[in-house]
Amino acid sequence: MVRIIRWFATAVLLAVLFPGIAAANGHCPRPNPASEVTPPPDLFSKHGVLKVAMNYWSDIDAANRTLFCFSTADGQESPTLHVNPGDTIEITLTNRIIPLVNGPSEIVSNRKNRCGDKLMTLASVNMHFHGVNTSPRCHSDESIHTIVNSGQSFEYVIKVPKDEPPGLYWYHPHVHGIASMAVQGGASGAIVVEGIQNIQPAVAGLPERLIIIRDQPLLNGGAPDDGPMPNWDVNVNYVPVPFPAYPSAIIKTQRGTQEFWRVANACANTILDLQVVYDKKAQPLQVVGFDGVPAGSQDGKRQGTIVTQKHVLVPPAGRVEFIVNMPNNRVQQAYLATRAIKGGPASDTNPARTLAQLIATDAPVKLRRMPERSGPPNPQRFEGIDNAKVTAKRTLFFSEVPGHAAGHKPAGEPVNFFITVDGQVSKLFDPNNPPAIVTTKGAVEDWTIQNRTFEVHEFHMHQIHFKVLEENGVPVPKNQQQWYDTHQVGYWNGEGKYPYIKVRMDFRGAVVGDFVYHCHILDHEDGGMMAIIRVKPPRKKAQG
Repeated sequence: MVRIIRWFATAVLLAVLFPGIAAANGHCPRPNPASEVTPPPDLFSKHGVLKVAMNYWSDIDAANRTLFCFSTADGQESPTLHVNPGDTIEITLTNRIIPLVNGPSEIVSNRKNRCGDKLMTLASVNMHFHGVNTSPRCHSDESIHTIVNSGQSFEYVIKVPKDEPPGLYWYHPHVHGIASMAVQGGASGAIVVEGIQNIQPAVAGLPERLIIIRDQPLLNGGAPDDGPMPNWDVNVNYVPVPFPAYPSAIIKTQRGTQEFWRVANACANTILDLQVVYDKKAQPLQVVGFDGVPAGSQDGKRQGTIVTQKHVLVPPAGRVEFIVNMPNNRVQQAYLATRAIKGGPASDTNPARTLAQLIATDAPVKLRRMPERSGPPNPQRFEGIDNAKVTAKRTLFFSEVPGHAAGHKPAGEPVNFFITVDGQVSKLFDPNNPPAIVTTKGAVEDWTIQNRTFEVHEFHMHQIHFKVLEENGVPVPKNQQQWYDTHQVGYWNGEGKYPYIKVRMDFRGAVVGDFVYHCHILDHEDGGMMAIIRVKPPRKKAQG
């Protein structure tokens, strides 16, 4: 039944299913192309709590594309939630979408696992707090059964662990079957866990620039001389950069200074390979964090390292934080751009394109500045993993049926996407499936994630991060191993061994319950490429 929901979500004009919605109501306003990139609104915790009411809205834009957004009662769209380790986020989420008329629906929970409404529709919503190592229980970061339907409200209480790494996280809807539609519509925002300057002192005092890149349905068709047509347009803090002209969003900056950029790929399906280019020359990016974890910070010393790169692959849902020098007076042209992605013969097209033009003047920028160092960092969530005993080893693989690269997919039939534990039968995700993996709190496991398809996939794990140990038979040097919550697995070319990554999973934290892992190309996740893992409480020691 979830496949029926997905088919309706992608194959029909959504404006027909959302009667009465028009762009004129302005719940999800969008800037024009070539506008200035402005920071999202900021909300900060007070006395250990960030409390906010969020409304979920939908609009139709001038091109008849469906928009979705989270906004506060006073109309602040997609606010950035700033919290400290140990804080609590309290959100009252209200679904303000007009109820659908004769749309498809299905029951996705039972008496034991129900969280909110039991009936899923195209207007349903929930929230996932991506990367935060918090509980998967109902009213926390539960995304399997949580359903909030039109006119309903739901209370979230997210307890940020005291040892949460400081860095960039994000929130977005995660209703299986319609996740891609909601995220393409723009319903997403950033979460910043404060304190990175205590681990990465190089960022202290720098202007902080938050950049959120989202994708959306393609606005224009193309001509033969327009170059490769992407599957999706993108925008930068909602400033659209449509194919084929790619009019750049505008970033105004101060000449000759340094800035601390926090960049989130909040796209549903678009893969980015980011670089900053001055006069056709890629600039060094001093990377201080990946996926919310300061680089090199988990070795017990609680001091980060800086990883200098000329470009950074950022999959959908990935985040990267780096220091970059702004243009000096000799630079004629300066751009933020993405390189072309070689995703395999079955993949979406992700061509090279400029995203934003940097315009430097001598005027100071109006950006929030990073605090100075305030003291030693907290204990870090994943430190000590190298000395921990590995309690299990597993192999999982991505697969697809039918193979649409071969061109024999029946008309109107979606591709079925799977992520399977080796030795088990491949199953499309269903929220009522039993867990594919059962483990225990305190476990440390090594997983090999294979790709048996002709396109890349982006492995994402909820609730915990993982450390990448090896890729395609090549060990990652110990001093270069980083922690991620989303990582790309390369495509298979039809010959030889399947591409893979080997990762270390850390279940030593407080997380207990059912949650999911999946490909974060959300069309693939909606198509079935997701499964459930259950973390059980530790076994009680026998008395005696």
